[in-house]
Amino acid sequence: MSSKGGTVLSRRSYRLASDTDKPKVTGIVNEKLLSDYLHHVFPASSKTGPASAAHRKTLMFQDLGAHLEKLLAEDNVTEDSRDQIEGCLGPSTVVLDHSSGFEGLLFVDDDLLGVIGHSNFSSIRATTCVYKGKWVYEVLISSQGLMQIGWCTLNCRFNQEEGVGDTPDSYAYDGNRVRKWNVTTTNYGKSWAAGDIVSCLIDLDEGTITFCLNGQSLGVAFSNIKTGPGVAYFPAISLSFKESVAFNFGSRPLRYPVEGYLPLQSPPTTDLIKANRLLGYLKTVLSTSIDTQDEKLVERDSGAWQIQGDPTILVTLAHIFNHFAPLMCKVYLVEDVLMNFLLSILEGGGSVEEHPLIQQLLDLFWLLMEDHEVSECLKQLMMSLLRAYRFSPIIPDLGFQIHYLRLTTAILRHEKSRKYLLSNVLFDVLRSVVFFYIKTPLRVKEAGLEELIPTTWWPTRFDKEGKDERDTREETAEERLRRRAYERGCHRLKKRIEVVEELQVQILRLMLNNKDKGMGEASRYIFLNKFRKFLQENASNRGNPTVLCPPEYMVCFIHRLITAIRSYWDEGKRKSPGSISSEDAYVPPQLFYNGKVDYFDLQRLGGLLSHLKKTLKVEGSHGNDGLLLGRPFEEPDQPITEKSLLEILDGVVMMYNLSVHQQLGKMVVVSDDVHEYAVALKDTDEKIARCPSRRPDILEELQKTQKVFAEKLNHLSRRLAWINATIYSKEKMLDVYWLLQVCIRTIEHADSTGSLFAFMPEFYLNVAMNSYSALKNYFSPSNCMEELPGYEDTLAQLAAILAKHFADPRIVGTDIKDSLMQALASYVCYPQSLHAVERIPEEQRMAMMRNLLAPYEQRPWAQTNWILVRLWRGCGFGYRYTRLPHLLKTKPEDANLPSLQKPCPSLLLQRHMAELLSQDKDMAASFLNSVLNQLNWAFSEFIGMIQEIQQAAERPERNFVDTRQLKVCATCFDLSVSLLRVLEMTITLVPEIFLDWTRPSAELLLRRLAQLLNQVLNRVTAERNLFDRVVNLRLPGLESVDHYPILVAVTGILVRILVDSDKQGTSRAASVLLSDPCFQLRSIQYLLGEGDAGDAGAASADRKHFSLHTYTDYISTEEEQKVEQMLTFLTEESKQAAASTAPTSEDDLCPICYAHSISAIFKPCSHKSCKACINQHLMNNKDCFFCKATITGVDDYTKPASS
Repeated sequence: MSSKGGTVLSRRSYRLASDTDKPKVTGIVNEKLLSDYLHHVFPASSKTGPASAAHRKTLMFQDLGAHLEKLLAEDNVTEDSRDQIEGCLGPSTVVLDHSSGFEGLLFVDDDLLGVIGHSNFSSIRATTCVYKGKWVYEVLISSQGLMQIGWCTLNCRFNQEEGVGDTPDSYAYDGNRVRKWNVTTTNYGKSWAAGDIVSCLIDLDEGTITFCLNGQSLGVAFSNIKTGPGVAYFPAISLSFKESVAFNFGSRPLRYPVEGYLPLQSPPTTDLIKANRLLGYLKTVLSTSIDTQDEKLVERDSGAWQIQGDPTILVTLAHIFNHFAPLMCKVYLVEDVLMNFLLSILEGGGSVEEHPLIQQLLDLFWLLMEDHEVSECLKQLMMSLLRAYRFSPIIPDLGFQIHYLRLTTAILRHEKSRKYLLSNVLFDVLRSVVFFYIKTPLRVKEAGLEELIPTTWWPTRFDKEGKDERDTREETAEERLRRRAYERGCHRLKKRIEVVEELQVQILRLMLNNKDKGMGEASRYIFLNKFRKFLQENASNRGNPTVLCPPEYMVCFIHRLITAIRSYWDEGKRKSPGSISSEDAYVPPQLFYNGKVDYFDLQRLGGLLSHLKKTLKVEGSHGNDGLLLGRPFEEPDQPITEKSLLEILDGVVMMYNLSVHQQLGKMVVVSDDVHEYAVALKDTDEKIARCPSRRPDILEELQKTQKVFAEKLNHLSRRLAWINATIYSKEKMLDVYWLLQVCIRTIEHADSTGSLFAFMPEFYLNVAMNSYSALKNYFSPSNCMEELPGYEDTLAQLAAILAKHFADPRIVGTDIKDSLMQALASYVCYPQSLHAVERIPEEQRMAMMRNLLAPYEQRPWAQTNWILVRLWRGCGFGYRYTRLPHLLKTKPEDANLPSLQKPCPSLLLQRHMAELLSQDKDMAASFLNSVLNQLNWAFSEFIGMIQEIQQAAERPERNFVDTRQLKVCATCFDLSVSLLRVLEMTITLVPEIFLDWTRPSAELLLRRLAQLLNQVLNRVTAERNLFDRVVNLRLPGLESVDHYPILVAVTGILVRILVDSDKQGTSRAASVLLSDPCFQLRSIQYLLGEGDAGDAGAASADRKHFSLHTYTDYISTEEEQKVEQMLTFLTEESKQAAASTAPTSEDDLCPICYAHSISAIFKPCSHKSCKACINQHLMNNKDCFFCKATITGVDDYTKPASS
């Protein structure tokens, strides 16, 4: 920008300059040439008649001011101001009535035109009403939820339940439910989406109300509305919580003006004519050059015009801007005159760089306008651009969006304007993230997707569970042709969307520019400060809804930001070869503890920052030295990249955690809908094929259904193509994958800092887990995670992080600990991720298993127990099922749930578990005691709850049960089954823990196990018992409660100790089991459908008897034989035990349990009990049962023969 004459020619002093410099000016341009030039630029109007050059009065700079005033005065036409148009009452500037005309809680924007609902159903009206004539206003829909928009009279009284359209003299259109409202409601119009514009028209001469959506009339909604003296209608809206709109009553040009209808606020006609006339003068200056040698005016291309310090041209422009600048502070004129002029410059096509005129014009603005005028003009220009971009309809080539983004890019290429906008407008006044959003069309036809994707396709082959079977069976030639045609259409769409995305990345690259030539802070640092503030507002969640960024904008913003960051990162790498490339990017741990980056009040892994500073100071010997402890030595040697990029990258990770992941999960619903409709259509096709010819009525109904499903699928498959291109494309998947790798590397580097790892914000671990989940669940089937580069290594790195940190003492937050445990539990359910866990170093695997085997007290044990169960599933007795036998006929809510995956046991991790339990006897004893304690608790709770459920179900006056209670009951049952499976796993891998009685706690553990197994068997197998009755109720919520899972788990344990052990082990197990007073042989017979003949007969009449023999798909022949063998063995043993057991006198029985003979004597007090009772007591207490003396030892006791 030329600074020559900048102060002399500013609008404040240019008259003096033109007078004093007159000789100099005419020295360069002679009087005649100057006069010709000024007459050419400022021709007399056609009203005064054309004057020939010979008769024209000579025009000099000193006369130009008066000449220009005279020309502009001709434009002061008598405006059709609203005051002179009958039919409208109220202030000339129409806004929302925020002082009295509202109901409920609302947030109203500063301009009193935008509104956000903040209560159940809030209503507000405008300040102006109409009673005669034809009127229109526009509503810009920002969110597509529940709203009723229209007209109401002053008499209407609204409340939190009733809004516009719910009272007699109010009329509304609701595009969310696609209805019109006037006390009653009927179907009307089309569904609206965020980014649509609704026009509300009222014709008080005819008594009709009509609505238009994006300029297309929806037809007359109401006729014969009440009119006449005392009846006037206000624009009004009712909207539910968090819904938002913006009104245009005429303060800006209407996007879709309707012939014959007037906006409620009159346009500034005089100013509009003046601005257009001045713009014409400006265009003439740009397209005319003065040839001083030949003394003539030369026409030239205005696109190549530049400020070159020519005083004649600059003084001429200063005169124009003297009148033009104040007009450019008005919203209407900026949008109607300036924006359209700038857009016309770019209309020729080509890249934005090929149109330097916009840069020159912005230089001119800053040179010839007051600072406050330029600021206001740029602010209004960006607001108009943002509105135009956001509320433009989608057409196949996205032409409107591209048009507005190109102008935005051109303006932001101007450094001074860019810095001003970044500092004061883009994040403060505007929600500039909208520029990076590409909205999804709700109405496919209007968006032109039918032309772009003429052929639709969806998966047509499914297995029994509804999963796509395309890989396993060959598709037909017709299906292949359709699929390929659909894929070509999707590719065309993707290419068009990529043009918009590229422009959005260009805008961000301009904002991230840190090589600005001007003085002051570089654009990137201004952006960084605003970006961190933007994150803080969105992280607090307590912020005003007006500043919260919708998650759908965040998704698009994060992808463009990643692209821009990576391009700058790699440019920096090329310039300084010592730094790392973006492929290996990570955030260095010192960013978390050096205090230079503000993480607001976000939780760190070790708790709050204030707590960490106190605790880690203790480690240092002098003051703050503790904070330096554990800092990596290599950090100063190798620069990663510019620090500003690291901070932005850190912000990107935070942004993913705030709302991006949640939104990625939400958008999958379209794909799910396609799938459900495809299954329904296939089902209908099959019914049509089977329909008998004698029933044409049924056939007709089926064909109607078929047509509806096919139309819906055509619509959804095109919409899915758009979503796949904008949200789930391969490139977007790579962005999320890159973010996952950044988080993994950052966690690994932070982990190496020792105690300083506690400073890392929790969201890094969350993003690592969530981004992996997104890649696995949201981007398929269009993109497969296995195809990602280095996928297996990344999987192993993440497995190592989960295995190490789920029990890391440096992590204190219970939520993040739970998340880590759940992620690990999910990880071991899938073969690929389980193999990744098996590939981590052996030392880490052993540490993980040790943490999983920690006692189940004082910690959340249910998840770790489930992890052990998953490692065993597929190896246990009858434990190869994916879904329980009785649930096979029901459809699962979500077939992708980790618990519904096919069994994939890990023999390697089982081996580690066996090693740890056999080597560390104390750990084995404490682990198993805790498992038995929890099993005792879980099963007792379950039995208590089913008693309550049974009682509630039998009451005649109340035949329903609280769903929460049912859920807790089912959870206790599932916990009991999983704890039994862990016991089965332990006893299979390390039988000596129970059966080798040289181990101090083996006998006690076996007795406790036998006691619990007998309890479970007795409760579940008793004929017509409580368990049977509750299972037969088949209550929703108790689907998983059934005989099979719990009985098979118990059987697995019994078979292992009674059949698969050595002779000594089986005899010990049998004697312990039979000596338990609760043992009943009938319970074992029940497993094979045997029992007392009378009971069985009664049961068969009542219901089908349980028997393992009936589950041939689940239990192998070998397993059945083992159960029969066990039953035979126990039958023999119980007969022998009954024959050999001499009656015991009551004095010889243990005084605690009265079940076993006295077998132990305590030291020093000499009191006695059986071994089982004292061993169990000593686990928790060292005092004697009877005298409370401290027990120092326990000896075997045998009754003396003489007694």
